[in-house]
Amino acid sequence: QVQLVESGGGLVQAGGSMRLSCSTSGRALNRYDTMAWYRQAPGKQRELVTRVASDGSIIYADSVRGRFTISRDNAKNTLYLQMNSLKPEDTGTYLCYGRRVINVEGAAIEHWGQGTQVTVSS
Repeated sequence: QVQLVESGGGLVQAGGSMRLSCSTSGRALNRYDTMAWYRQAPGKQRELVTRVASDGSIIYADSVRGRFTISRDNAKNTLYLQMNSLKPEDTGTYLCYGRRVINVEGAAIEHWGQGTQVTVSS
């Protein structure tokens, strides 16, 4: 059974840093075409924070560009999110996401982690 398990969340003061990890089991990290971090704040829609493709291309949401860094360690089957200069508006549940295309028509398998809470105090 494939699982994505996040860790590293918690409480941090504004301006601080935090690193989130997403470990995969049941499927090697490099089997995913796309890995991403999403977040969801109370009362708001889930939003994409950052995404890395198998070719190494990365995109960031405007709100985190320059402060957050996504990286992947295929040998450890772990995806990371380094978050610096955190702001109260970064508060939310951060979820790990993996997607693998399984045929030429574009059908894909998607996996989500259970999420880890990040709270940034002002």
